[in-house]
Amino acid sequence: MERPLVRLLDELGGWPILRPDWDSDKFDWLLLTAQLRLYNNDVLISEWVGPDIKNSDKYVIQIDQTSLGLPTRDYFLQPSNAIYLKAYKDYLISIAFLLGASLNNSSIDAEELIQFETQLASITLSPDERRNFSELYQRMNIGELRTLVPQIDWRRYLSIVLGRPIHFSEPVVVFALQYIQDLVVLLSKTQPRTVANYLLWRFVRHRVNNLDDRFQEVKQKFYYILFGREQAPSRWKNCVTQVNSNMDMAVGSMFVKKYFDENSKNDTLSMTREIQRSFRELLDKTSWIDDETKYLASEKVNAMSLRIGYPDFILQTHLLNDRYKDVVIRPNKYFENTLNILRHLTRVEQARLGSAVNKTLWNTAPAVVNAYYSRNKNQIMFPAGILQPPFYHRFFPRSLNYGGIGVVIGHEITHGFDDKGRLFDQDGNLHRWWKDEAIDGFHRRAQCLIDQYARYTVKEVGMQIDGVNTQGENIADNGGIKQAFRAYERWLRSNEKEDETLPGMSVTGKQLFFLNFAQVWCGSMRPEATRNKLKTALHSPGRFRVIGTLSNSKDFAEVFNCPPGSPMNPVNKCSVW
Repeated sequence: MERPLVRLLDELGGWPILRPDWDSDKFDWLLLTAQLRLYNNDVLISEWVGPDIKNSDKYVIQIDQTSLGLPTRDYFLQPSNAIYLKAYKDYLISIAFLLGASLNNSSIDAEELIQFETQLASITLSPDERRNFSELYQRMNIGELRTLVPQIDWRRYLSIVLGRPIHFSEPVVVFALQYIQDLVVLLSKTQPRTVANYLLWRFVRHRVNNLDDRFQEVKQKFYYILFGREQAPSRWKNCVTQVNSNMDMAVGSMFVKKYFDENSKNDTLSMTREIQRSFRELLDKTSWIDDETKYLASEKVNAMSLRIGYPDFILQTHLLNDRYKDVVIRPNKYFENTLNILRHLTRVEQARLGSAVNKTLWNTAPAVVNAYYSRNKNQIMFPAGILQPPFYHRFFPRSLNYGGIGVVIGHEITHGFDDKGRLFDQDGNLHRWWKDEAIDGFHRRAQCLIDQYARYTVKEVGMQIDGVNTQGENIADNGGIKQAFRAYERWLRSNEKEDETLPGMSVTGKQLFFLNFAQVWCGSMRPEATRNKLKTALHSPGRFRVIGTLSNSKDFAEVFNCPPGSPMNPVNKCSVW
Protein backbone atom coordinates (compact mmCIF):
# COMPACT_ATOMS: atom_id res chain seq x y z
CA MET A 1 0.00 0.00 0.00
CA GLU A 2 2.94 2.36 0.53
CA ARG A 3 3.91 2.36 -3.19
CA PRO A 4 1.50 5.12 -4.33
CA LEU A 5 2.74 7.27 -1.46
CA VAL A 6 6.39 6.80 -2.46
CA ARG A 7 5.50 7.63 -6.07
CA LEU A 8 3.76 10.80 -4.93
CA LEU A 9 6.73 11.78 -2.76
CA ASP A 10 8.98 11.40 -5.80
CA GLU A 11 6.61 13.59 -7.84
CA LEU A 12 6.91 16.22 -5.12
CA GLY A 13 10.69 16.23 -5.44
CA GLY A 14 11.52 13.27 -3.24
CA TRP A 15 11.61 12.87 0.54
CA PRO A 16 15.31 13.33 1.39
CA ILE A 17 15.17 10.89 4.31
CA LEU A 18 14.52 8.15 1.72
CA ARG A 19 17.11 9.42 -0.77
CA PRO A 20 20.75 9.94 0.25
CA ASP A 21 21.36 11.41 -3.23
CA TRP A 22 18.64 14.06 -2.87
CA ASP A 23 19.63 17.25 -4.72
CA SER A 24 19.15 20.40 -2.63
CA ASP A 25 19.80 22.67 -5.63
CA LYS A 26 16.40 21.79 -7.08
CA PHE A 27 14.51 22.38 -3.83
CA ASP A 28 11.90 25.14 -3.68
CA TRP A 29 10.29 25.28 -0.23
CA LEU A 30 7.54 27.69 -1.27
CA LEU A 31 6.51 25.54 -4.24
CA LEU A 32 6.39 22.41 -2.09
CA THR A 33 4.41 24.21 0.63
CA ALA A 34 1.86 25.31 -1.97
CA GLN A 35 1.68 21.81 -3.49
CA LEU A 36 0.99 20.29 -0.07
CA ARG A 37 -1.76 22.86 0.50
CA LEU A 38 -3.51 21.42 -2.56
CA TYR A 39 -3.79 18.16 -0.59
CA ASN A 40 -5.47 20.03 2.27
CA ASN A 41 -2.24 20.15 4.32
CA ASP A 42 -1.09 23.35 6.00
CA VAL A 43 2.61 23.18 6.79
CA LEU A 44 4.76 26.18 7.79
CA ILE A 45 2.02 28.56 6.63
CA SER A 46 -1.64 28.14 7.47
CA GLU A 47 -3.77 29.46 4.59
CA TRP A 48 -7.51 29.31 4.00
CA VAL A 49 -10.37 31.20 2.41
CA GLY A 50 -13.02 32.10 4.96
CA PRO A 51 -15.39 34.88 6.04
CA ASP A 52 -13.61 38.07 7.04
CA ILE A 53 -14.19 38.35 10.79
CA LYS A 54 -14.72 42.12 10.42
CA ASN A 55 -16.93 41.80 7.34
CA SER A 56 -18.58 38.40 7.64
CA ASP A 57 -20.49 38.71 4.35
CA LYS A 58 -17.26 38.50 2.33
CA TYR A 59 -14.72 35.73 1.85
CA VAL A 60 -11.06 36.67 2.13
CA ILE A 61 -7.67 34.93 2.00
CA GLN A 62 -6.40 34.36 5.54
CA ILE A 63 -2.87 33.60 6.73
CA ASP A 64 -1.84 32.33 10.16
CA GLN A 65 0.87 30.45 12.02
CA THR A 66 1.32 26.74 11.44
CA SER A 67 0.20 23.77 13.46
CA LEU A 68 2.88 21.40 14.76
CA GLY A 69 3.52 17.66 14.69
CA LEU A 70 2.79 17.34 18.43
CA PRO A 71 -0.34 18.70 20.14
CA THR A 72 1.17 21.96 21.44
CA ARG A 73 4.39 23.97 21.33
CA ASP A 74 5.10 22.97 24.94
CA TYR A 75 5.83 19.40 23.85
CA PHE A 76 8.87 20.78 22.03
CA LEU A 77 9.88 23.51 24.45
CA GLN A 78 9.49 22.06 27.95
CA PRO A 79 12.21 19.63 29.16
CA SER A 80 9.60 17.65 31.10
CA ASN A 81 8.17 16.48 27.77
CA ALA A 82 11.40 14.84 26.56
CA ILE A 83 9.81 11.37 26.64
CA TYR A 84 7.20 12.48 24.09
CA LEU A 85 9.77 14.12 21.84
CA LYS A 86 11.80 10.90 21.81
CA ALA A 87 8.65 8.90 20.96
CA TYR A 88 7.94 11.36 18.15
CA LYS A 89 11.44 10.89 16.75
CA ASP A 90 11.16 7.09 16.97
CA TYR A 91 7.81 7.26 15.19
CA LEU A 92 9.30 9.31 12.36
CA ILE A 93 12.27 6.94 11.97
CA SER A 94 10.02 3.86 11.97
CA ILE A 95 7.69 5.29 9.31
CA ALA A 96 10.63 6.30 7.15
CA PHE A 97 12.16 2.82 7.55
CA LEU A 98 8.93 1.18 6.38
CA LEU A 99 9.04 3.42 3.32
CA GLY A 100 12.61 2.36 2.50
CA ALA A 101 14.97 4.59 4.51
CA SER A 102 18.13 3.28 6.13
CA LEU A 103 18.17 3.50 9.92
CA ASN A 104 21.53 5.30 10.08
CA ASN A 105 20.63 8.07 7.65
CA SER A 106 17.09 8.46 8.96
CA SER A 107 18.29 8.90 12.54
CA ILE A 108 20.50 11.85 11.55
CA ASP A 109 17.77 13.40 9.40
CA ALA A 110 15.18 12.91 12.14
CA GLU A 111 17.33 14.65 14.74
CA GLU A 112 17.86 17.67 12.47
CA LEU A 113 14.15 17.72 11.60
CA ILE A 114 13.11 17.81 15.26
CA GLN A 115 15.63 20.53 16.04
CA PHE A 116 14.06 22.56 13.24
CA GLU A 117 10.51 21.91 14.49
CA THR A 118 11.56 22.90 18.00
CA GLN A 119 12.81 26.22 16.63
CA LEU A 120 9.56 26.51 14.68
CA ALA A 121 7.57 25.95 17.88
CA SER A 122 9.54 28.70 19.61
CA ILE A 123 8.35 31.35 17.13
CA THR A 124 4.67 30.42 17.43
CA LEU A 125 2.39 32.05 19.98
CA SER A 126 0.68 30.02 22.70
CA PRO A 127 -3.15 29.78 22.87
CA ASP A 128 -3.17 32.21 25.82
CA GLU A 129 -1.35 34.77 23.66
CA ARG A 130 -3.86 34.35 20.83
CA ARG A 131 -7.15 34.89 22.65
CA ASN A 132 -7.69 38.49 21.50
CA PHE A 133 -8.74 38.46 17.84
CA SER A 134 -8.59 42.24 17.60
CA GLU A 135 -4.88 42.27 18.43
CA LEU A 136 -4.07 39.49 15.95
CA TYR A 137 -6.16 40.75 13.01
CA GLN A 138 -4.26 42.67 10.31
CA ARG A 139 -5.95 43.29 6.97
CA MET A 140 -3.85 44.41 4.02
CA ASN A 141 -3.41 43.61 0.34
CA ILE A 142 -0.90 41.22 -1.20
CA GLY A 143 1.33 44.12 -2.24
CA GLU A 144 1.52 45.38 1.33
CA LEU A 145 2.22 41.87 2.60
CA ARG A 146 5.03 41.58 0.05
CA THR A 147 6.55 44.78 1.45
CA LEU A 148 6.37 43.43 5.01
CA VAL A 149 7.66 39.95 4.07
CA PRO A 150 9.55 40.38 0.77
CA GLN A 151 11.31 37.01 1.08
CA ILE A 152 8.08 35.20 0.13
CA ASP A 153 6.60 35.47 -3.38
CA TRP A 154 3.00 35.65 -2.15
CA ARG A 155 1.43 35.98 -5.61
CA ARG A 156 3.19 32.83 -6.76
CA TYR A 157 2.23 30.83 -3.65
CA LEU A 158 -1.41 31.92 -3.72
CA SER A 159 -1.75 31.49 -7.49
CA ILE A 160 -0.77 27.82 -7.10
CA VAL A 161 -3.11 27.27 -4.16
CA LEU A 162 -6.06 29.13 -5.66
CA GLY A 163 -5.52 27.87 -9.19
CA ARG A 164 -5.71 31.33 -10.75
CA PRO A 165 -3.68 34.54 -10.99
CA ILE A 166 -3.66 36.78 -7.94
CA HIS A 167 -3.09 40.54 -8.10
CA PHE A 168 -1.23 42.72 -5.62
CA SER A 169 -4.51 44.47 -4.81
CA GLU A 170 -6.12 41.25 -3.49
CA PRO A 171 -7.03 41.64 0.22
CA VAL A 172 -5.59 39.26 2.78
CA VAL A 173 -6.05 38.98 6.54
CA VAL A 174 -2.91 38.05 8.48
CA PHE A 175 -3.18 36.77 12.05
CA ALA A 176 0.50 36.06 12.66
CA LEU A 177 2.67 38.62 10.91
CA GLN A 178 5.52 38.34 13.42
CA TYR A 179 5.51 34.56 13.03
CA ILE A 180 5.77 34.84 9.23
CA GLN A 181 8.65 37.30 9.55
CA ASP A 182 10.42 35.02 12.02
CA LEU A 183 9.74 32.02 9.78
CA VAL A 184 11.65 33.41 6.80
CA VAL A 185 14.63 34.12 9.09
CA LEU A 186 14.50 30.56 10.42
CA LEU A 187 14.29 29.13 6.89
CA SER A 188 17.30 31.18 5.79
CA LYS A 189 19.37 29.54 8.56
CA THR A 190 18.16 25.98 7.92
CA GLN A 191 19.56 23.47 5.43
CA PRO A 192 17.19 22.80 2.48
CA ARG A 193 17.38 19.06 3.19
CA THR A 194 15.98 19.61 6.70
CA VAL A 195 13.17 21.86 5.46
CA ALA A 196 12.20 19.36 2.74
CA ASN A 197 12.31 16.51 5.24
CA TYR A 198 10.04 18.43 7.58
CA LEU A 199 7.50 19.45 4.95
CA LEU A 200 7.12 15.94 3.58
CA TRP A 201 7.14 14.32 7.02
CA ARG A 202 4.11 16.38 7.97
CA PHE A 203 2.43 15.23 4.76
CA VAL A 204 3.39 11.57 5.26
CA ARG A 205 2.17 11.61 8.83
CA HIS A 206 -1.31 12.68 7.72
CA ARG A 207 -1.41 9.74 5.33
CA VAL A 208 -0.38 6.99 7.77
CA ASN A 209 -4.02 6.02 8.36
CA ASN A 210 -4.29 5.31 4.63
CA LEU A 211 -1.47 2.74 4.73
CA ASP A 212 -1.31 -0.92 5.73
CA ASP A 213 -1.22 -2.58 9.16
CA ARG A 214 2.56 -2.27 9.57
CA PHE A 215 2.15 1.49 9.68
CA GLN A 216 -0.80 1.25 12.06
CA GLU A 217 1.29 -0.82 14.48
CA VAL A 218 4.03 1.82 14.49
CA LYS A 219 1.47 4.57 15.02
CA GLN A 220 -0.08 2.63 17.89
CA LYS A 221 3.29 2.45 19.71
CA PHE A 222 3.59 6.22 19.42
CA TYR A 223 0.00 6.85 20.53
CA TYR A 224 0.46 4.57 23.53
CA ILE A 225 3.21 6.84 24.85
CA LEU A 226 1.53 10.09 23.80
CA PHE A 227 -2.09 9.36 24.79
CA GLY A 228 -1.97 6.06 26.69
CA ARG A 229 -4.02 4.41 23.95
CA GLU A 230 -3.70 0.66 24.54
CA GLN A 231 -5.21 -0.52 21.28
CA ALA A 232 -5.57 0.96 17.83
CA PRO A 233 -9.12 1.42 16.52
CA SER A 234 -10.41 -1.32 14.26
CA ARG A 235 -9.81 -0.72 10.58
CA TRP A 236 -13.56 -0.28 9.98
CA LYS A 237 -13.66 2.51 12.58
CA ASN A 238 -10.82 4.32 10.84
CA CYS A 239 -12.67 3.97 7.55
CA VAL A 240 -15.91 5.36 9.00
CA THR A 241 -14.05 8.28 10.56
CA GLN A 242 -12.27 9.11 7.30
CA VAL A 243 -15.38 8.93 5.16
CA ASN A 244 -17.44 10.96 7.64
CA SER A 245 -14.67 13.55 7.74
CA ASN A 246 -14.14 13.80 3.99
CA MET A 247 -17.65 13.06 2.66
CA ASP A 248 -19.70 14.21 5.61
CA MET A 249 -22.95 14.94 3.81
CA ALA A 250 -23.00 11.55 2.07
CA VAL A 251 -22.59 9.76 5.41
CA GLY A 252 -25.05 12.17 7.00
CA SER A 253 -27.67 11.28 4.41
CA MET A 254 -27.44 7.58 5.26
CA PHE A 255 -27.45 8.26 9.00
CA VAL A 256 -30.47 10.55 8.89
CA LYS A 257 -32.52 8.22 6.71
CA LYS A 258 -31.92 5.28 9.02
CA TYR A 259 -31.75 6.73 12.52
CA PHE A 260 -33.05 10.29 12.78
CA ASP A 261 -36.45 10.95 14.34
CA GLU A 262 -37.89 13.90 12.42
CA ASN A 263 -40.11 14.84 15.36
CA SER A 264 -37.00 15.68 17.36
CA LYS A 265 -36.27 18.57 14.99
CA ASN A 266 -39.37 20.58 15.92
CA ASP A 267 -39.08 19.58 19.57
CA THR A 268 -35.49 20.84 19.76
CA LEU A 269 -36.45 24.02 17.93
CA SER A 270 -39.17 24.69 20.51
CA MET A 271 -36.75 24.06 23.38
CA THR A 272 -34.20 26.38 21.80
CA ARG A 273 -36.71 29.23 21.58
CA GLU A 274 -37.60 28.74 25.24
CA ILE A 275 -33.95 28.76 26.30
CA GLN A 276 -33.27 31.88 24.23
CA ARG A 277 -36.14 33.44 26.15
CA SER A 278 -34.43 32.44 29.39
CA PHE A 279 -31.22 34.15 28.29
CA ARG A 280 -33.11 37.35 27.50
CA GLU A 281 -34.83 37.27 30.89
CA LEU A 282 -31.53 36.75 32.73
CA LEU A 283 -29.90 39.45 30.62
CA ASP A 284 -32.67 41.88 31.53
CA LYS A 285 -31.99 41.27 35.24
CA THR A 286 -28.23 41.71 34.86
CA SER A 287 -27.08 44.78 36.79
CA TRP A 288 -23.49 45.07 35.58
CA ILE A 289 -24.32 45.82 31.92
CA ASP A 290 -25.45 49.25 30.74
CA ASP A 291 -28.77 49.56 28.92
CA GLU A 292 -27.29 50.18 25.46
CA THR A 293 -25.01 47.13 25.56
CA LYS A 294 -27.86 45.11 27.06
CA TYR A 295 -30.15 46.09 24.18
CA LEU A 296 -27.55 45.12 21.57
CA ALA A 297 -26.93 41.79 23.34
CA SER A 298 -30.66 41.08 23.30
CA GLU A 299 -30.76 41.86 19.59
CA LYS A 300 -27.89 39.45 19.05
CA VAL A 301 -29.81 36.63 20.78
CA ASN A 302 -32.87 37.42 18.68
CA ALA A 303 -30.78 37.33 15.50
CA MET A 304 -29.19 33.93 16.23
CA SER A 305 -30.03 31.53 13.42
CA LEU A 306 -30.66 27.87 14.16
CA ARG A 307 -29.62 24.78 12.26
CA ILE A 308 -31.04 21.55 13.65
CA GLY A 309 -30.53 18.00 12.39
CA TYR A 310 -29.26 18.29 8.83
CA PRO A 311 -29.49 20.36 5.63
CA ASP A 312 -32.49 19.40 3.50
CA PHE A 313 -30.48 18.81 0.33
CA ILE A 314 -28.87 15.61 1.64
CA LEU A 315 -32.19 13.77 1.24
CA GLN A 316 -32.34 14.66 -2.46
CA THR A 317 -30.10 12.30 -4.40
CA HIS A 318 -29.45 14.60 -7.35
CA LEU A 319 -28.36 17.47 -5.10
CA LEU A 320 -26.17 15.18 -3.01
CA ASN A 321 -24.57 13.76 -6.15
CA ASP A 322 -23.93 17.28 -7.41
CA ARG A 323 -21.93 18.05 -4.27
CA TYR A 324 -19.44 15.29 -5.10
CA LYS A 325 -19.59 15.38 -8.90
CA ASP A 326 -15.96 16.49 -9.18
CA VAL A 327 -14.63 13.70 -6.96
CA VAL A 328 -13.10 10.86 -8.97
CA ILE A 329 -13.49 7.48 -7.22
CA ARG A 330 -11.98 4.37 -8.78
CA PRO A 331 -12.31 0.75 -7.58
CA ASN A 332 -9.21 -0.67 -5.88
CA LYS A 333 -7.54 2.75 -5.73
CA TYR A 334 -8.09 3.57 -2.08
CA PHE A 335 -5.03 5.78 -1.55
CA GLU A 336 -5.53 7.68 -4.79
CA ASN A 337 -9.24 8.13 -4.00
CA THR A 338 -8.30 9.68 -0.67
CA LEU A 339 -6.00 12.15 -2.40
CA ASN A 340 -8.74 13.01 -4.91
CA ILE A 341 -11.12 13.83 -2.07
CA LEU A 342 -8.51 15.99 -0.34
CA ARG A 343 -7.85 17.92 -3.54
CA HIS A 344 -11.60 18.36 -4.00
CA LEU A 345 -12.01 19.78 -0.49
CA THR A 346 -9.22 22.27 -1.14
CA ARG A 347 -10.68 23.34 -4.50
CA VAL A 348 -14.11 23.90 -2.99
CA GLU A 349 -12.71 26.04 -0.18
CA GLN A 350 -10.40 28.13 -2.37
CA ALA A 351 -13.12 28.69 -4.99
CA ARG A 352 -15.14 30.69 -2.44
CA LEU A 353 -12.85 33.69 -2.89
CA GLY A 354 -14.72 36.54 -4.52
CA SER A 355 -18.17 35.21 -3.66
CA ALA A 356 -20.60 36.36 -0.98
CA VAL A 357 -20.89 34.28 2.18
CA ASN A 358 -24.06 32.19 2.29
CA LYS A 359 -24.80 32.07 6.01
CA THR A 360 -27.56 29.51 5.53
CA LEU A 361 -25.12 26.78 4.49
CA TRP A 362 -24.22 23.95 6.86
CA ASN A 363 -20.54 23.61 7.65
CA THR A 364 -20.58 20.51 9.83
CA ALA A 365 -21.36 16.83 9.43
CA PRO A 366 -24.88 15.70 10.44
CA ALA A 367 -23.60 12.38 11.85
CA VAL A 368 -21.50 13.75 14.71
CA VAL A 369 -22.18 13.99 18.44
CA ASN A 370 -21.45 17.66 18.97
CA ALA A 371 -22.97 21.12 18.84
CA TYR A 372 -21.55 24.39 17.57
CA TYR A 373 -21.79 28.14 17.74
CA SER A 374 -20.43 30.12 14.79
CA ARG A 375 -19.22 33.60 15.73
CA ASN A 376 -19.04 34.75 12.10
CA LYS A 377 -22.59 33.61 11.36
CA ASN A 378 -24.11 34.16 14.81
CA GLN A 379 -25.53 30.70 14.32
CA ILE A 380 -26.06 27.70 16.58
CA MET A 381 -26.04 24.23 15.10
CA PHE A 382 -27.23 20.91 16.51
CA PRO A 383 -26.41 18.02 14.15
CA ALA A 384 -28.62 14.95 14.05
CA GLY A 385 -25.94 12.92 15.83
CA ILE A 386 -26.38 14.71 19.16
CA LEU A 387 -30.17 14.38 19.23
CA GLN A 388 -30.05 10.96 20.85
CA PRO A 389 -29.49 9.56 24.37
CA PRO A 390 -28.13 10.59 26.79
CA PHE A 391 -28.69 14.12 25.52
CA TYR A 392 -32.17 13.68 24.09
CA HIS A 393 -35.00 11.31 23.33
CA ARG A 394 -38.50 12.28 22.33
CA PHE A 395 -40.00 9.99 24.97
CA PHE A 396 -37.64 10.92 27.81
CA PRO A 397 -39.10 12.80 30.79
CA ARG A 398 -38.80 16.50 30.04
CA SER A 399 -36.39 16.90 32.94
CA LEU A 400 -33.84 14.64 31.21
CA ASN A 401 -34.12 16.46 27.90
CA TYR A 402 -33.71 19.88 29.48
CA GLY A 403 -30.80 18.61 31.61
CA GLY A 404 -29.23 17.05 28.50
CA ILE A 405 -29.72 18.79 25.16
CA GLY A 406 -31.28 21.79 26.93
CA VAL A 407 -28.04 22.59 28.73
CA VAL A 408 -26.15 22.08 25.46
CA ILE A 409 -28.48 24.57 23.77
CA GLY A 410 -27.91 27.10 26.55
CA HIS A 411 -24.17 26.40 26.36
CA GLU A 412 -24.07 27.25 22.64
CA ILE A 413 -26.19 30.38 23.09
CA THR A 414 -23.81 31.55 25.82
CA HIS A 415 -20.84 31.06 23.48
CA GLY A 416 -22.15 34.13 21.69
CA PHE A 417 -21.26 36.05 24.85
CA ASP A 418 -18.14 34.32 26.17
CA ASP A 419 -14.69 35.93 26.12
CA LYS A 420 -14.42 35.53 22.34
CA GLY A 421 -18.05 35.45 21.22
CA ARG A 422 -18.85 38.78 22.89
CA LEU A 423 -16.40 40.49 20.50
CA PHE A 424 -18.73 39.78 17.55
CA ASP A 425 -22.00 41.62 16.89
CA GLN A 426 -25.37 40.24 15.80
CA ASP A 427 -24.19 40.08 12.17
CA GLY A 428 -21.06 38.13 13.06
CA ASN A 429 -18.64 41.02 12.67
CA LEU A 430 -15.72 41.73 14.98
CA HIS A 431 -15.87 45.23 16.41
CA ARG A 432 -16.16 47.03 19.74
CA TRP A 433 -19.89 47.20 20.54
CA TRP A 434 -19.73 46.97 24.35
CA LYS A 435 -19.43 50.01 26.61
CA ASP A 436 -16.26 50.21 28.71
CA GLU A 437 -18.09 49.62 31.99
CA ALA A 438 -19.73 46.48 30.58
CA ILE A 439 -16.34 45.18 29.42
CA ASP A 440 -14.87 45.81 32.87
CA GLY A 441 -17.80 44.02 34.51
CA PHE A 442 -17.42 41.05 32.19
CA HIS A 443 -13.71 40.73 32.88
CA ARG A 444 -14.24 40.81 36.65
CA ARG A 445 -16.80 38.02 36.49
CA ALA A 446 -14.81 35.99 33.97
CA GLN A 447 -11.76 36.29 36.23
CA CYS A 448 -13.77 34.72 39.05
CA LEU A 449 -14.32 31.64 36.86
CA ILE A 450 -10.70 31.63 35.71
CA ASP A 451 -9.51 31.59 39.31
CA GLN A 452 -12.09 29.00 40.38
CA TYR A 453 -11.20 26.44 37.71
CA ALA A 454 -7.46 27.09 38.04
CA ARG A 455 -7.72 25.87 41.63
CA TYR A 456 -8.94 22.44 40.50
CA THR A 457 -6.23 19.78 40.43
CA VAL A 458 -6.52 16.47 38.62
CA LYS A 459 -4.90 14.37 41.32
CA GLU A 460 -4.25 11.37 39.06
CA VAL A 461 -1.67 13.37 37.11
CA GLY A 462 -0.89 16.16 39.57
CA MET A 463 -1.86 18.91 37.12
CA GLN A 464 -4.12 21.93 37.44
CA ILE A 465 -6.72 23.08 34.95
CA ASP A 466 -5.74 26.03 32.77
CA GLY A 467 -8.40 28.53 33.86
CA VAL A 468 -7.56 30.99 31.09
CA ASN A 469 -7.60 28.52 28.22
CA THR A 470 -10.88 26.92 29.38
CA GLN A 471 -12.70 30.11 30.33
CA GLY A 472 -14.90 30.25 27.22
CA GLU A 473 -16.25 26.74 27.76
CA ASN A 474 -16.64 27.29 31.51
CA ILE A 475 -18.61 30.49 30.91
CA ALA A 476 -20.83 28.57 28.48
CA ASP A 477 -21.39 25.66 30.90
CA ASN A 478 -22.34 27.96 33.76
CA GLY A 479 -24.67 30.08 31.65
CA GLY A 480 -26.18 27.12 29.82
CA ILE A 481 -27.36 25.26 32.90
CA LYS A 482 -28.94 28.39 34.35
CA GLN A 483 -30.91 29.09 31.15
CA ALA A 484 -32.00 25.48 30.64
CA PHE A 485 -33.21 25.09 34.24
CA ARG A 486 -35.17 28.33 33.98
CA ALA A 487 -36.83 27.06 30.78
CA TYR A 488 -37.60 23.71 32.45
CA GLU A 489 -39.21 25.47 35.43
CA ARG A 490 -41.34 27.51 33.04
CA TRP A 491 -42.40 24.29 31.28
CA LEU A 492 -43.27 22.76 34.67
CA ARG A 493 -45.57 25.63 35.55
CA SER A 494 -47.56 24.99 32.37
CA ASN A 495 -47.37 21.18 32.43
CA GLU A 496 -47.35 20.27 36.10
CA LYS A 497 -49.36 17.08 35.61
CA GLU A 498 -47.08 15.88 32.80
CA ASP A 499 -43.88 15.98 34.84
CA GLU A 500 -42.33 12.53 35.18
CA THR A 501 -39.58 10.90 37.13
CA LEU A 502 -37.96 7.53 36.46
CA PRO A 503 -39.32 4.26 37.89
CA GLY A 504 -37.44 2.95 40.90
CA MET A 505 -35.84 6.31 41.66
CA SER A 506 -36.95 8.47 44.55
CA VAL A 507 -35.93 11.74 42.93
CA THR A 508 -37.90 14.69 41.66
CA GLY A 509 -37.95 15.96 38.11
CA LYS A 510 -35.79 18.92 39.12
CA GLN A 511 -33.22 16.58 40.63
CA LEU A 512 -33.29 14.48 37.44
CA PHE A 513 -32.47 17.62 35.47
CA PHE A 514 -29.17 18.02 37.32
CA LEU A 515 -28.46 14.29 37.42
CA ASN A 516 -28.68 14.06 33.64
CA PHE A 517 -26.44 17.09 33.20
CA ALA A 518 -23.88 15.37 35.42
CA GLN A 519 -24.07 11.88 33.94
CA VAL A 520 -23.62 13.20 30.41
CA TRP A 521 -20.02 14.00 31.41
CA CYS A 522 -19.27 10.67 33.10
CA GLY A 523 -16.15 9.05 31.69
CA SER A 524 -12.67 7.77 32.33
CA MET A 525 -9.38 8.70 30.76
CA ARG A 526 -5.89 7.27 30.90
CA PRO A 527 -3.25 9.44 32.61
CA GLU A 528 -1.38 10.15 29.36
CA ALA A 529 -4.57 11.29 27.64
CA THR A 530 -5.49 13.37 30.68
CA ARG A 531 -2.14 15.16 30.60
CA ASN A 532 -2.58 15.90 26.91
CA LYS A 533 -6.12 17.18 27.42
CA LEU A 534 -5.05 19.47 30.24
CA LYS A 535 -2.35 20.93 27.99
CA THR A 536 -4.49 21.36 24.89
CA ALA A 537 -8.23 21.15 25.50
CA LEU A 538 -10.57 24.13 25.69
CA HIS A 539 -12.94 22.14 27.93
CA SER A 540 -12.33 21.32 31.57
CA PRO A 541 -12.26 17.59 32.40
CA GLY A 542 -15.78 16.17 32.71
CA ARG A 543 -15.66 15.85 36.49
CA PHE A 544 -14.87 19.52 36.92
CA ARG A 545 -17.35 20.63 34.29
CA VAL A 546 -19.92 19.14 36.66
CA ILE A 547 -18.46 20.22 40.02
CA GLY A 548 -17.52 23.69 38.85
CA THR A 549 -20.86 24.43 37.22
CA LEU A 550 -23.11 22.97 39.91
CA SER A 551 -21.21 24.56 42.80
CA ASN A 552 -22.03 27.93 41.19
CA SER A 553 -25.73 27.05 40.78
CA LYS A 554 -28.16 28.41 43.36
CA ASP A 555 -30.84 26.23 41.74
CA PHE A 556 -28.81 23.06 42.31
CA ALA A 557 -28.15 23.94 45.95
CA GLU A 558 -31.85 24.56 46.53
CA VAL A 559 -33.04 21.40 44.76
CA PHE A 560 -30.61 19.16 46.68
CA ASN A 561 -30.73 21.11 49.97
CA CYS A 562 -26.98 21.68 50.07
CA PRO A 563 -26.00 23.43 53.33
CA PRO A 564 -24.66 26.98 52.87
CA GLY A 565 -20.87 26.96 52.91
CA SER A 566 -20.64 23.30 51.86
CA PRO A 567 -18.40 22.33 48.90
CA MET A 568 -21.34 22.27 46.48
CA ASN A 569 -22.91 25.43 47.87
CA PRO A 570 -20.08 27.87 48.59
CA VAL A 571 -20.95 31.29 49.91
CA ASN A 572 -19.04 33.01 47.10
CA LYS A 573 -20.18 31.81 43.69
CA CYS A 574 -19.00 32.82 40.24
CA SER A 575 -21.49 34.00 37.63
CA VAL A 576 -21.11 35.74 34.29
CA TRP A 577 -24.47 35.07 32.63
